Amino acid sequence: MHLHILGICGTFMGSLALLARELGLTVSGSDANVYPPMSTQLEEAGIALCEGYSADNLWPRPDRVVIGNALSRGNPEVEAVLDLGLAYVSGPEWLAEQVLPGRRVIAVAGTHGKTTTASLLAWLLESGGQAPGFLIGGVPRNFGVSARLGAQDAPFVVEADEYDTAFFDKRSKFVHYRPEIAILGNLEFDHADIFEDLGAIERQFHHLVRTVPGRGRLLVADGEPALDRVLEMGAWTPVERFGTQATSPWRLELEREDASRFRVIHERHDGGAEVNEDAVVDWALTGAHNARNALAALAAASACGVDLPRGAAALSRFATPRRRQELRGEVANIQVIDDFAHHPTAIAATLEGLRAATPRGRLLAVIEPRSNTMRLGSLRDRLAASVAAADAAFWFEPPGLDWSLSPVLEASPVPARLLADLDALVKALVAEARPLDRIVVMSNGGFGGIHEKLLAALEVAHADGTA
Repeated sequence: MHLHILGICGTFMGSLALLARELGLTVSGSDANVYPPMSTQLEEAGIALCEGYSADNLWPRPDRVVIGNALSRGNPEVEAVLDLGLAYVSGPEWLAEQVLPGRRVIAVAGTHGKTTTASLLAWLLESGGQAPGFLIGGVPRNFGVSARLGAQDAPFVVEADEYDTAFFDKRSKFVHYRPEIAILGNLEFDHADIFEDLGAIERQFHHLVRTVPGRGRLLVADGEPALDRVLEMGAWTPVERFGTQATSPWRLELEREDASRFRVIHERHDGGAEVNEDAVVDWALTGAHNARNALAALAAASACGVDLPRGAAALSRFATPRRRQELRGEVANIQVIDDFAHHPTAIAATLEGLRAATPRGRLLAVIEPRSNTMRLGSLRDRLAASVAAADAAFWFEPPGLDWSLSPVLEASPVPARLLADLDALVKALVAEARPLDRIVVMSNGGFGGIHEKLLAALEVAHADGTA
């Protein structure tokens, strides 16, 4: 069977391609934006990529077409699929039909931290000897791939996105997955291009809650008013809280300011008796937000039979997913770090974690407001404050941004610069950076290959003494 995927270089669609290939299907795909790590992963898997959308990409005729949610009517390849009468399906629906039946599905949902939490959970289950399947919106470095089938009798971890499914199915992706366990990590306004307000997203989250069976489990973060409102709409599944509140059965206590060491406390009932257990996690990640992600993953892994001591020990061997506080290189003791943060809350959390872990040197934040929500300017009033933990901020104005970043710079709590040319941005960073600095590049796109360009420019500058 030949499966053709439109939008194949998206993190979700590229992961579907890997699963389809593992199932023995012939897989091809097309995309307008081809960049690592997904393009590299697909090429290594031997999956044919067509750059650009065209009716010609549909020859020879595929048996079925999977259409990504980034594509809409008017796209030439979408129009050709419809005109030719080809069988087509959304990505989430294909996953639900072809991969998830008979599996114990664990869905990881939330505005932030889904990729990291799903990667953590997959690694905990792997360390527990369960060979899980997974589909993650990034590449977990402990596995080297963003998706795999895993053992048929093992859990399947899926990053559960609230974004809409396809141009012909406007429900959130996660309503297709029917999980037995759902992690609800946080919830705030995002995706302004499809949601009118936070209440609209809360309703979609409640649709997910409605699909979790009574024998399952809802693992819900404490201290999240929006998630409390979701549960107030009705819950038919046992709810287990995690976080920092004394009433939550899964709690964490930071033992280092940068959250690179923390204690996990679990209060449970065994045969009517209350049992308290705890374990210390000493790991490579930083930031309180990542400690909470780990806590959620430990709670879900425990529900699947991975005990707390074993899980805590496994976290010391966890490597961050690609593009999540990923060190891309170091030149003259200047680090270039890549991070996917593209929402004010995520930007602030990333910088605060790195600030606490940077005792010497400065933290230089480089931000491309590229997401649909950012392009619409829905969260612009929160952007200036999001960089408070940095020593300086460099804002890149991408083509087509329909609002001015100037007010963000004017309100910035730290020195800030605005650039609209990538080469000029790289030049400015090379001129500014000095040994012990950490340059944190934050974008949800390829950012024109800035990481490689920056590292190369730093090499040249420090080789000839111009830096």
